[in-house]
Amino acid sequence: MHGPEVGLYQEIVALLRVSALVVTLGATGAGAAGGPINVVTTSTDLKALVEVVGGDRVRVESLASPLQDPHTLDLKPGQVASLRAADLLVRIGLDHEPWLARALRAAGDQGLAGRRLDLDASTHVELLQTETPRLREGGSPHVHGFGNTHYWLDPENARPITGDIEAALARLQPADRSVFEDNRRRFLARLDERLADWQRRMALYKGRRVVVVHDTWPYFARRFGLVVVATVETTPGVPPTPATLATLPRRMKEAGVKVLIAEPYSNESVVGQIASRSGARAVTLVPSVGADPAARDYLGLFEVNITRLTAALAGTS
Repeated sequence: MHGPEVGLYQEIVALLRVSALVVTLGATGAGAAGGPINVVTTSTDLKALVEVVGGDRVRVESLASPLQDPHTLDLKPGQVASLRAADLLVRIGLDHEPWLARALRAAGDQGLAGRRLDLDASTHVELLQTETPRLREGGSPHVHGFGNTHYWLDPENARPITGDIEAALARLQPADRSVFEDNRRRFLARLDERLADWQRRMALYKGRRVVVVHDTWPYFARRFGLVVVATVETTPGVPPTPATLATLPRRMKEAGVKVLIAEPYSNESVVGQIASRSGARAVTLVPSVGADPAARDYLGLFEVNITRLTAALAGTS
């Protein structure tokens, strides 16, 4: 893409993000009067954040399970029915859910005039990797072409996300506005306390270089002072080439990289080869709530990852 095309590309995604919020905030009291608001999310992380804000005033279902590839999903009939009945849809946005448009058509989506509200949770998040829309070989769009979509992995981003969730729920159920505000306030107080502890524990490793299997961790790395120097899967979901497997371990040794960050669904053979050839320690971090039994909620997700990561980093000091 050339300069004008890049600008247009970024303007389109910005417009889509803003319009989703306008639809949400422009609607009035359409919720299930007298009962819980039916919410469908596209990830377990968003489900967890809706639950902390909504409390017992919401009924939430995530379309994706925590161990699924979030970019490729085929909904079951029951999930389509849940989407059809939802008062509010909360999605990661950008190009994280290429399957969602098809699911909305199957659910009988009525677009902007429909009853269901649509909240793009990325609307007020400062996105990373937005400078240049990336293309796959052959010219097809990269799955993260609008910017990196894994923004929930910076705990500070829970502030704007829950702020938009609070506003959407309050529009649907105005009588419970103060409940949603209080729930969010208590959650953010807990978040502040835990974040201070996580940053204290990670401070010793600030500036440490790491390699990641998938480009999931830029927000996490920025928040906790890590430097991601390479990604094993340069194209998400596509195994590394033999050339990458041959050269990456050597480059890791030269750069002093001693930790390789994998995910629960990473290719174990690839991770093992790179770790053994480079001398790096492989550690499996959890990208979503529920992907590990200990990551039961949003704060638990980070506690699991900080505990695992500090243990790996300490073992390579």
